[in-house]
Amino acid sequence: MSDHASRLAALRQQLAADRLDGFVVPLTDEHMSEYVGDYAQRLAWLTGFQGSAGAAVVLPAEAAIFTDGRYTLQVREQVDPASWSYVSVPATSIAQWLGEHAPQGGRIGYDPWLHTRAWVDEARRALADKGAELVAVDRNPVDAIWDGRPAPSDAVLTPYDDALAGRSSADKRTEVADWLADRGADAVVLSALDSIAWMFNVRGQDVSHTPVALAYALVNADATADLFVAPEKITDTVRQHLGNGVRLHDRSQFAQALRGLAGRRIAADPERAVAAIFDALDSGGARILSVRDPAVLAKAVKNPAEIGGHRAAQARDGAALSRFLRWFEGEAPKGALTELDAAARLQQFRAETGLLRDLSFDTISATGPHGAIPHYKVTAESNLRIMPGTLYLVDSGGQYADGTTDVTRVMPVGTPTAEMRDRFTRVLKGHIAIATAIFPAGTTGGQLDSFARRPLWEVGLDYPHGTGHGVGAYLSVHEGPQRIAAPNYPGGGPAEPLRAGMILSNEPGYYKAGDYGIRIENLVLTVEREVPGAEAPMLGFETLTFAPIERTLIDPALLTPAERDWLDAYHRDVIARIAPQLDGADRAWLEAKCAPI
Repeated sequence: MSDHASRLAALRQQLAADRLDGFVVPLTDEHMSEYVGDYAQRLAWLTGFQGSAGAAVVLPAEAAIFTDGRYTLQVREQVDPASWSYVSVPATSIAQWLGEHAPQGGRIGYDPWLHTRAWVDEARRALADKGAELVAVDRNPVDAIWDGRPAPSDAVLTPYDDALAGRSSADKRTEVADWLADRGADAVVLSALDSIAWMFNVRGQDVSHTPVALAYALVNADATADLFVAPEKITDTVRQHLGNGVRLHDRSQFAQALRGLAGRRIAADPERAVAAIFDALDSGGARILSVRDPAVLAKAVKNPAEIGGHRAAQARDGAALSRFLRWFEGEAPKGALTELDAAARLQQFRAETGLLRDLSFDTISATGPHGAIPHYKVTAESNLRIMPGTLYLVDSGGQYADGTTDVTRVMPVGTPTAEMRDRFTRVLKGHIAIATAIFPAGTTGGQLDSFARRPLWEVGLDYPHGTGHGVGAYLSVHEGPQRIAAPNYPGGGPAEPLRAGMILSNEPGYYKAGDYGIRIENLVLTVEREVPGAEAPMLGFETLTFAPIERTLIDPALLTPAERDWLDAYHRDVIARIAPQLDGADRAWLEAKCAPI
């Protein structure tokens, strides 16, 4: 029996001991994070799935793993079909599946620190038709059987310079106090890790590639705050940075503190705060105001210091990526390079800037068929040699103190086929459509999503993910609430109007299963646009990422004159920003790559 099969069997035994007929295992933590610390990687430990979004349900006689279209191929490579059935979301929700598969009158367990109240309500309704019960557990049964489960990180917090943040924590808390006063509330719960990092101008090392610290907070109507964090994570420097307006408590005291807020009006975010937080507030007699965390939008709209820092980080990162692309073009045709080799060399180029703090996510280093897996994660077991006749897709980014980067480029190894060039050019046309879009204030990213898809739709093609996500300022590489994604695509969600100052990715793609993948990704800044005669305020995008787009993959005949002009102007900007950072052969290579199409 394989490790993962024996773990599934052990979990079923534990569920029986706990008098449960099933259990739901999401990929998140008690902060509803997308990326989680090793201690919270329950889904990967149980199933072998290495993607960044998914969930599983285990019943006595069957088990299912739930993933969206980004992971259709990956989940089948990594998760044993003898033990697990594959379920596609959002076509089938976990609650819907439970309603159809849970045993009559069964008890289905869930960890209230890993689900929102909305999910709990949905699942409870779905189970009611079966006479089944949704049961909150005090101890997660996966944790009970996970021998050697890592402990949460004990890394200390570090202050984040107000000059880079653009605002002091005291100023941000004062703004939240005004927000609370407008709503007649006494305090707001902050549980999202990036909201806490932003609010207090601190960073951490508790989640791989995301500089956040495990903590909770209450920000009060008098602009003071209570920060709940493990004591060993606080140094004298951090204590001085936080100041007298921030009271420190052990993270383990958070639930008890919530139960002590009787009679007070407390704001909590139903999307970002787990069910256990609402349960604690309810049981303590607090009056709950369900409303979005006030840090979410404030954090998404970057201030001038954050924008300036991001531009600097992008220019630095673009030079490192350009050096890598030249190196790759010379090495890959030799046939000895592997996906892991390429990822390591790219990280080395970034590290040579002297300012890299971390990667912003695990590099997607994908050759041939692996490129068709949008969120492929290379491992020692999956590592392929990069062979002539293939396409190599590299989606990567860096964490710098002044900004977070995320960029995707595709390189041919040898001569690309006519089909590869056609598909790449159509993806490029979609990318240009987003880059050049002008739209009225109040427009959502979902309304723009189809701009990027039209060149593919015209020949019956599409891609299984949203076109863009928000990006933080030395924070999470995936940041809400902004996105460019229609609701029916992974990454879609509640419509959020785009606002000047928001940073997003622009990353249409195309994936041919078993053969190759294509994605072209730059980050863009939402900016105000002056449009003569406009009857409403207008917005558009400023491209922030600068690295050459591979010209041998472009079919110029498919580009309109305006698209050619955009590409040539973009490459002139690449030369202007990146060439001064390069010398000799690197600079000559860049200039040749950026010659007019």
